[in-house]
Amino acid sequence: MNNLNALYRDIDNYKSAIQDKRPLSPEEVTGLENYYRIGNTYASNALEGNSLTLTETKVLLEDGLTAAGKPLRDSFEAEGHAKAYDFMLEMSREHDLVISEDKILRLHKLFYSGIDSDAAGKYREIAVFISGTEYVPPMAKDVPLLMKTFITELHKMKNKVHPVELASFAHLQIANIHPFVDGNGRTARLLMNMILINSGYSIVSVPPVLRHDYITSLKVAQRT
Repeated sequence: MNNLNALYRDIDNYKSAIQDKRPLSPEEVTGLENYYRIGNTYASNALEGNSLTLTETKVLLEDGLTAAGKPLRDSFEAEGHAKAYDFMLEMSREHDLVISEDKILRLHKLFYSGIDSDAAGKYREIAVFISGTEYVPPMAKDVPLLMKTFITELHKMKNKVHPVELASFAHLQIANIHPFVDGNGRTARLLMNMILINSGYSIVSVPPVLRHDYITSLKVAQRT
């Protein structure tokens, strides 16, 4: 617990350092928003095996040009993630943000509509499995109740725990419940960032080079 509290103090010190640089000019705000929109989309997709490079992601989102020789699905994932990211950023600016099932479903729908419009924004009705882990997600019939329970618990925790803990809890619960046929990790990370940004923290991206550490940490959390 002491180590965790020390970590929170370090994070809050970084937060204060960033706040000391505000207000930013309109040009700086636009530049940072574009930087994180592209970078977060690239990183979150790359964690899930998307083959687009950072440059290819940038060209796609800014110029609408798909990468030659790459699966079309990879482009759909990038475009969908960028749309979901925009929604996440919009919601994070709400004065009194209330996380709801509707917001989570909207995140997934925006991300997944270009891939499978029938499954986008809907809880799964089939069993799913996560490769590379022994963890087995709950049965599909249990997902709706688990999501309602998760939202209730999230609301109880708000203002009682550190925002980083709240965001981490939200991320882990989406990963555990795995409410969608696909796109659960990306939805979880977008939800995490929605909470963090709303609490005054910076956007978090997990770079592909940390994929092993990220997955290992999730496995440890799912065992405890």
